[in-house]
Amino acid sequence: MAGKVQAYRDKWPWFDHLLRANDAFSERYGSQFAAAVTYFSVLSLFPLVMIAFAVAGFVLSSQPDLLDQLRQSISKAVPGSLGGTINDLVTTALSSKGTVGILGLVTALYSGIGWMSNLRDALTAQWGVERVQRPLLPTLLKDFLSLIGLGVALVVSFGLTAAGTGLGNLLLRLVGLDGVGWAKFLLFVATLVLSIAANWLVFLWVLTRLPRERVVVRSALKGALAAAIGFEILKQVGAIYLSSVTSSPTGALFGPVIGLLVFSNLVARFVLMVTAWTATATEPGESEPSAPRHRAPEGHAETRPAERSDA
Repeated sequence: MAGKVQAYRDKWPWFDHLLRANDAFSERYGSQFAAAVTYFSVLSLFPLVMIAFAVAGFVLSSQPDLLDQLRQSISKAVPGSLGGTINDLVTTALSSKGTVGILGLVTALYSGIGWMSNLRDALTAQWGVERVQRPLLPTLLKDFLSLIGLGVALVVSFGLTAAGTGLGNLLLRLVGLDGVGWAKFLLFVATLVLSIAANWLVFLWVLTRLPRERVVVRSALKGALAAAIGFEILKQVGAIYLSSVTSSPTGALFGPVIGLLVFSNLVARFVLMVTAWTATATEPGESEPSAPRHRAPEGHAETRPAERSDA
């Protein structure tokens, strides 16, 4: 069996790359990091969404249509009944935006920074960079800025998708094609392409800016595209899986919690696996695979953080 696997690895470079990525994911504790990210995702989701949409409610109070489109885009970004749960949470946040106080803000910041810290550590580990002790306050500040940056990137992504969908529907109504099947199909394809493009920008930012040692953008272009396409597929698979999980009486009772845990873990494992796949890519002109170059501090040459794989 080992001989056949090695023959396939020699024959198909993409298969060899996938196995190397899986080995790196396991050796760098990808499953354990994914579990930690899942825990902090569940812990931080509700306070972060409450605070974010309380702020959005004040900022976009004069543009309710845009706010509603943004809410719908976020609800559609998660599969199955979990989208309805997120939508209910957003609706609650908007209706109670005036009652979100200092305690809610502190809770959101604490859980959000904890989530970002674990996510950055997990991504850094998949790039093959050993964890080192860092100064507490500067690290917390950087994690906070990364949290804000990710939030801005997600808002831009959802905003682009919502604006594209709204503009497409408006154009179809203007030309009288809003009820035509082929026109609706073309709009669906255009919306899907726009969603993948927006996700690609978000994942590119995640892969290059969230690791504690920043990565050269060109090293993550393919990985970000694969993540964007895979995420759309994951949403469809997740919807089917969540519907089967929540179909039982117990699932119906704990459906939202089960759905959030399952989907968060799937996304966490997927993102870390894509990161491992990106980190084990073969650079142009190299005879063997290695991690892509990181951006070195000023005055230093670029370095390679990950060990080479002989597999």
